[in-house]
Amino acid sequence: MDNINYVSLVTEIIKPLVSHPEDVNVNQVSFIDNVCKLEVLVNKDDIGRVIGKKGRVASSIRTIVHAAAIRCKQNVEIEFVNEEE
Repeated sequence: MDNINYVSLVTEIIKPLVSHPEDVNVNQVSFIDNVCKLEVLVNKDDIGRVIGKKGRVASSIRTIVHAAAIRCKQNVEIEFVNEEE
């Protein structure tokens, strides 16, 4: 199966959710033993929108990405961070 570009997948999921889509930055921190670690940076005003009430939006994003990754027998870990000014 083809590898999935998790950076672009997460970026395309998050951009419609935020007020400042130009500040969305997804970085692949590492890819070791079929585990891809991603760091999502968003504007400080948007961190609440991305995480959601009780973390529901963040959990939903992780679920969608996990569903895509499981087809390639991979795992994805996502960390959400707000931009420092």
